Amino acid sequence: MIRRILLPAGNFVRPAIGDRRRRFFVASVLALAAHPRAVWACAACYGQSDSPMAQGMNWGIFSLLAVVVFVLSGVAGFFVYLARRASDLHRPT
Repeated sequence: MIRRILLPAGNFVRPAIGDRRRRFFVASVLALAAHPRAVWACAACYGQSDSPMAQGMNWGIFSLLAVVVFVLSGVAGFFVYLARRASDLHRPT
């Protein structure tokens, strides 16, 4: 919107989305090449599997798994509730 106001008519040029993605990819590769230590695996994935970092990662994985199971069981329980309520409506009294 601002470009349309500031630039004269016909001079509005917007880079293609593929060009943006390519620029981001090249910038990411150059950033990782400049700092190769950032690409190395951590102690949880490579090396000491009994380190505090690995234990913390395992607890994080288990807690996220518990949250996912809790939410999915709530959704499933809601659909069971709806199914039972719908079957009660069609039951003769």
